[in-house]
Amino acid sequence: QVQLVESGGGLVQAGGSLRLSCAASGSIFAIRTMGWYRQAPGKQRELVAVITSGGSTNYADPVKGRFTISRDNAKNTAYLQMNSLKPEDTAVYYCNPQGVLTGGSHFTSWGQGTQVTVSS
Repeated sequence: QVQLVESGGGLVQAGGSLRLSCAASGSIFAIRTMGWYRQAPGKQRELVAVITSGGSTNYADPVKGRFTISRDNAKNTAYLQMNSLKPEDTAVYYCNPQGVLTGGSHFTSWGQGTQVTVSS
């Protein structure tokens, strides 16, 4: 009922930038929060950043000051601008919107993931 399309990953040198996008579509009434998570090989998935429908944001300590999360509510799209990338940012990044469907039920969905690789 909710389809997600992630894009923007790739290979970048340390110090470089990437911008991830996550577009949600389907039977969506409202998206309350949109989050970005990441999972590095051999590690657990961790929260990177989250943004509410009102624009409040929260960031994991390792990315504060370097990453910026934003959203376009009209397009049900979230973005993650990643600057000053470090090799330790290498991971698969997943989009996670949570909200309410048109039928009234709550939903949480996961994107297919997009690979971000930062070379030293």
